[in-house]
Amino acid sequence: MMLRYALRTIRDRKGGFLGALLALMCAAALVTACGTLLETGLRGRIATERYAATPLVVSADQNVHRTTVKHKGNGKTKVKHKAKPVAERVWLPAATADRIRTLEGVRGVVPELTFLAEPLPAGSERAGSGGTPSYGHSWESAPLTPFALVEGRAPASAGDVVIDRGLADRAGLTTGDRLTVQSTQAPRTYRVSGIAAPDGDGGLRQQTSLFFSTPEAERLAARPGQVSALGVLPAAGTDTDRLKQRVTQALDGTTAQVSTGDERGPVEFLDAAGARVKLVSMGGAMGGTSLLVAVLVVVGTFALSIQQRHRELALLRTIAATSRQIRRLLGREALVVGAAAGVLGALAGLPLAGWLHSRFIDMGVVPATLERTAGILPACAALAVTLLGAWAAARISGRRIARLRPAEAMAESAVERRSPARGRIAAGLALLIGGLVLVAVLSILHTEAASTPVTFLAVVVLATAVSLLGPLLVRAAAFLLAGALRVAGHTGILATANIRGNSTRMASVVTPLTLLIGMTCTVLFVQPTLGDAALAQAREGTRATWVLGAQGPGVPSEAADAVRTAPGVTAATELVRTTVRVGLTKYRAQGVTATGLARTWDPDVTRGSLAAFTAGSRTAAISELAADQLGLRPGDALKLHLGDGTPATLRVAAVYQRGLGFGDITLPHDLVAPHMDNPLAATVLVAGDASRGELTAALGEFPGVTVVAPATADRLQADRQQENAEVNLLAMGLILAFTAIAVVNTLAMSVSERLKEFALLRLAGATRRQVLRMLRIETLSVLAVATTLGTGIALAVLTAFSIGMTGGAAPTVVPLVYATVVGAAALLALVATALPGRLALKTRPVEAVTSR
Repeated sequence: MMLRYALRTIRDRKGGFLGALLALMCAAALVTACGTLLETGLRGRIATERYAATPLVVSADQNVHRTTVKHKGNGKTKVKHKAKPVAERVWLPAATADRIRTLEGVRGVVPELTFLAEPLPAGSERAGSGGTPSYGHSWESAPLTPFALVEGRAPASAGDVVIDRGLADRAGLTTGDRLTVQSTQAPRTYRVSGIAAPDGDGGLRQQTSLFFSTPEAERLAARPGQVSALGVLPAAGTDTDRLKQRVTQALDGTTAQVSTGDERGPVEFLDAAGARVKLVSMGGAMGGTSLLVAVLVVVGTFALSIQQRHRELALLRTIAATSRQIRRLLGREALVVGAAAGVLGALAGLPLAGWLHSRFIDMGVVPATLERTAGILPACAALAVTLLGAWAAARISGRRIARLRPAEAMAESAVERRSPARGRIAAGLALLIGGLVLVAVLSILHTEAASTPVTFLAVVVLATAVSLLGPLLVRAAAFLLAGALRVAGHTGILATANIRGNSTRMASVVTPLTLLIGMTCTVLFVQPTLGDAALAQAREGTRATWVLGAQGPGVPSEAADAVRTAPGVTAATELVRTTVRVGLTKYRAQGVTATGLARTWDPDVTRGSLAAFTAGSRTAAISELAADQLGLRPGDALKLHLGDGTPATLRVAAVYQRGLGFGDITLPHDLVAPHMDNPLAATVLVAGDASRGELTAALGEFPGVTVVAPATADRLQADRQQENAEVNLLAMGLILAFTAIAVVNTLAMSVSERLKEFALLRLAGATRRQVLRMLRIETLSVLAVATTLGTGIALAVLTAFSIGMTGGAAPTVVPLVYATVVGAAALLALVATALPGRLALKTRPVEAVTSR
């Protein structure tokens, strides 16, 4: 019976439930999209390309490990093992193949070398990898795919190269043509001796492959006695699973890993494997934030919907409906609306997830090799969350009306209660204190990974406090704005009376507007706050006259050597960037050449000295943040794992202040570069009085290497940081869009319920124009309150973020961007108020007053 009555109520009050349906549907779509990204990170398939004909691949362990043993008081011991991936490829000893070749069922073992090999335009503007990564290999590893020659011959000398058919078609190359390749050393021009293609009808979609003779490949890989992987080719009729067991047993005691099936993909595409972790983190953060925002928005929408039905529910109480029946009615209504919204939202969330995944690929956040999953689990989770959220929101919002005595319910339906319930005020104050605690915690967090989730959580918590304390805040604002509104005449006075007398309804509008302004400002200004501080430190610490950059993969050491011999050059510092792990914690690191370092680079050393750092080959300089986190000072030993997992013990020689600009750990270039997939310098800092023309002339043999001023290099760095900001904006943009929809939804619902109020004003002599003017004044007043609160929340959070991350209370706020945010919010509010207001005023006043 209660379900039947709930269905009738929904049918008769479609407009009132439409707002709740829209809010829940958007929430379900968000949860589905974020859940799909999360599932892709956990279970997304990474298809292999070059290992397609190799059922079994042996590779090195790509993780660093830590085992902790904890002795409990009861005599038991708890052993915990953790592993974290490293940034660069870990190579295998080539002798590992000797353990496998003689095993039963093994037809052959093919060593694999994978290294940087980027085709350069050099004479043909069409040359290049077409936007996909380009790798070099030894021709003897061609059977792994297998690659077969379609034209020409195999590379027979150090000057030969075989290119894949995709590159040949894009660049218009044929056998006998010349191709300049930038690999791990100075660029070299090769003769195209052949063109190869994988067997079958498909080529390489995710990479470009260049094949060299074995001696030349070993020279370019620069890893003597090592291989990137081993391909194990089974004999005819050999079971792959049994062979895997034999190979695993033969490799017992080594760090080698054996992969088959879809496990081969992560071995081939390390960036895709690393992107899984990033996607899990991003999907979890987006999903968690969207859930919090959805709860706040949905509860507010249901509260407004139930407030509009206050008189109806009060009448039910007067005709003997019990509190339990009211709660059951509201719960059934919410479940019906939630089920419809959940199904529609889940269906909308699947294409939304596909669009997000494709955008992340376009931005380079996720490689195309990580395939998106399209499982049913995220949609089911979204439906369950929507049902539970709708039911909980209805029960929370209807808790008070269900508990009131019938007479009290009728009294409150006629006149709004003068003050919010004590429980609501107490909860609001508790959340306000909790938000302030989060802001205080944010000011002592010094890593982006730790501070980012706290930043957005603090905004949501403070916005929730505004939601609960909204009626009090609205009344206080009405008191402060009363004088200004009187200037608008009678409509301003009437607007003031409406704001004071309907503070709960107005508060339901203030909340989503506050959240929209506060969250948008936080999202837009977090990255610039961090980026501007980093750029300022880098600018202040760069003493170079010129900076060498590259349009290709980097600046080779030979180019830096050529610059050092140019007239007027006093120092040239090569700089490579990577990440290292101290224990399991990841730190940004850079490698720098020692000669003349003080002439090009000033990290603002506070302890130790730069001279002590450059004096040794096993020294390190660390930022003050890293020194505090690790408890180190000059003279202490620093144990870490380099980019490819190689352990190293160094002596701390200096502690510097400009960690944001130069990374947390600085190491000798010759220690870092050999353990990187791309050992080319990201930049070269050049000091002296040489002109740009002289430096350009010295770089004539290095295509793609450019000479720019430090200011230009700063702009390029700012552009890269802008790309990161765009990723964050996309990640949070959907939540902001959801909040904007909630603003429009809430305002439309709030205006639509005032049909009789507008009619009474018309009957009392007010014109349509005067009513609409009153409505605009109310909207602008509410917008002023929301702007003040949202700006205050964003400013508090951004200031705390700035203190924690940069050491100074100076968040970056771009006035034009801020004005655009407020202007967009104002436009949304005015349009969402004007349209339903005009529709409501089309009804004749007498008909509106006598309608139900």
